[in-house]
Amino acid sequence: MELKEALFKRRSVRKFTAEPVTDEQIDELMHAAMSGPSACNRMPWEFYAVTGEDKLASLREATRFTKIFAPLAVVVCGNKKRCLPLGLGEYWIQDCSAATENILLRAADMSLGSVWCGIHPQKAGLANVRKTLELPEHIIPLNIIFIGHPAEEPAARDQFKSEYVHYIK
Repeated sequence: MELKEALFKRRSVRKFTAEPVTDEQIDELMHAAMSGPSACNRMPWEFYAVTGEDKLASLREATRFTKIFAPLAVVVCGNKKRCLPLGLGEYWIQDCSAATENILLRAADMSLGSVWCGIHPQKAGLANVRKTLELPEHIIPLNIIFIGHPAEEPAARDQFKSEYVHYIK
């Protein structure tokens, strides 16, 4: 699939079949995630690929927006021990967001469906995900991406709005 096609095909999918995502597919998604840019190449990300039903059920309860039944959840987290030093900003959020978009695009390219559910900075969501995955304090959950074989296929679309573009000369 061409990049342009993957960009327009990538849509939020919230309904999935029970067909599992294979270990090989998960590996492809993780390679895509870590191909993203990172401030000063610090790579402050950690990825938790969750397929166990008990953990998936718990992640579905993390927030009111995470009640998604999918065979895979990838929790994208920032590792504060690999971030830029204090005072230089919270670039882990940008780095992990770029990794997240790469996962979403690669999933679309692989004909998998996905949906990005934000966790950070919701206090209750952070606490729920942290408890579910038994995360240490220096690991901060940014989001949960639910992934699977789509039971629905939203039409590809171009969301371009020229009024959002400002040309400065």
